[in-house]
Amino acid sequence: MSDLRPTPGQTVGPFFGYALPFERGPELVEPGTPGAIRLHGVVRDGAGTPIPDAVIEIWGAAPDGSVVQRSGGLLRDGTFTGWGRAETDAEGNYWFRTLEPGATAEGGAPFFAVVVFARGLPDRLFTRAYLPTPARETDPFLSGLGERRRTLEVQREPDGSLRFDIRLQGEDETVFLDFVEAARA
Repeated sequence: MSDLRPTPGQTVGPFFGYALPFERGPELVEPGTPGAIRLHGVVRDGAGTPIPDAVIEIWGAAPDGSVVQRSGGLLRDGTFTGWGRAETDAEGNYWFRTLEPGATAEGGAPFFAVVVFARGLPDRLFTRAYLPTPARETDPFLSGLGERRRTLEVQREPDGSLRFDIRLQGEDETVFLDFVEAARA
């Protein structure tokens, strides 16, 4: 019996690149779509080393703040669903082509909901990427985070793209959200 080997269900990744990525996953909108932006960044581990086998999912409201109620996010037929999935490359980089979401609540700042799957994680991690808007300064959630809020703040690059780096542990660890209690209710 010593020749038995663990199956994927008995071990922790990296298996994400095998089944999770799909064709045009990071392309939430077509090239040339009015208002299209590039959201990109690097996923790093606790030592600051880029993670080459992570998968990032985003969800964003429509630019007017409405929540998209269309199923079929895996289908890329030109209809904006607000959802996408991208894998990191060998240097830990990911990217999406999408629209900037609007605020979904009065007084709140617009953000992307972000989910991270990576090696060494027995479950996914949830976070948010807040757009660089004035509303970010008074957003109720961000206001409660103190200095750590900067780990959730997207930076606008000189070319107009949006940069959101994710740090899984260590110094400048991204703030991750816990939905366990809400799921039990």
